[in-house]
Amino acid sequence: MQVKKNPKADVGKNSSLYFVIGLAAVMLLTYTALEWKSYDDDGNYDISMNVDDELDEEVPMTEQIKTPPPPPAAPEIIEVVEDEEEVEETVIESTETSQEEEIIEVDDVEVDEMDEDVDVPFAVIEDVPVFPGCEKESNKRTCFQKMMQKHISKNFRYPEIAQEMGVQGRVSVMFVIQKDGSIGNIRMRGPDKNLEKEAARIIGKLPKMTPGKQRGRAVRVPFSIPITFKLQ
Repeated sequence: MQVKKNPKADVGKNSSLYFVIGLAAVMLLTYTALEWKSYDDDGNYDISMNVDDELDEEVPMTEQIKTPPPPPAAPEIIEVVEDEEEVEETVIESTETSQEEEIIEVDDVEVDEMDEDVDVPFAVIEDVPVFPGCEKESNKRTCFQKMMQKHISKNFRYPEIAQEMGVQGRVSVMFVIQKDGSIGNIRMRGPDKNLEKEAARIIGKLPKMTPGKQRGRAVRVPFSIPITFKLQ
């Protein structure tokens, strides 16, 4: 017995089409599953800008650039003022002499030597001042110093007020033997005014001397000597 099938009831007739449709559906589901994203539902989300406001200093605003005012416009008409004053020209004459001019001969001019006050120290002067009593001595420099020491010892007197106060020390005395042999410009430096005053009194009693000479001319001679005041 031969079995007869209805062509419309054939299941395998459109199997290829169904396979393609099924495959496309599976791929679509797979892609959708891979791309699916989920988000947490947070109802307290702040939609305002998150700006960290912790700066203590204020940022200064940029200063506006000031545009300088335009320069004043130049006058349209420039008037030229003429100088009516006449300027005299300066004529420079030549100082050269011509052959026709006579040359006057000038006699030798005599220059007088100026009498200047020159101070020559005692240690380097040619002719030292002569202390009275040293005129016949060969070494007048040594005789001068010995006579100075003798004069100081003879006229020395210790001030009573300095003795009561127990003041002692060395007084440096500086003076000048003038060109006429007199003593002047006495200066003192010591530990006490009373001692300085006594030293000035001693030097003031020096006799008049023969002035010192440099190149045959009398000059001023500075001299200094220490006077020691010591209590016994």
